[in-house]
Amino acid sequence: QVQLVESGGGLVQAGDSLRLSCAASGLTFSWYKMGWFRQAPGKEREFVAAIRRNGDVTLYADSVKGRFTISGDNAENTVYLQMNTLKPEDSAVYYCAAGALTDFSNARKYDYWGQGTQVTVSS
Repeated sequence: QVQLVESGGGLVQAGDSLRLSCAASGLTFSWYKMGWFRQAPGKEREFVAAIRRNGDVTLYADSVKGRFTISGDNAENTVYLQMNTLKPEDSAVYYCAAGALTDFSNARKYDYWGQGTQVTVSS
């Protein structure tokens, strides 16, 4: 059984940093990429960042480029999202996901999802 468990969310002030973690279990070598998405109240879920399994390819949404960094530790089956210079508009529930296909930013191309972790950035 595949499980993705996010952690590291919280309440911070604008300009602060947070690091989210996603611990994966039960994944086989069939998965190809892991990604982070976020959803704010009343808005659709949006792509944030993704990384290919071997770490050689990453992709970021324009809104977080230069501020967020995605990385992975295959030995620990964990993916991280380092978020710097946080803004109030970054406030959302952040979800970790894993998928077997090559489309990095399309939520429908991810097969497994975590329960999410709340990030709130105050101004």
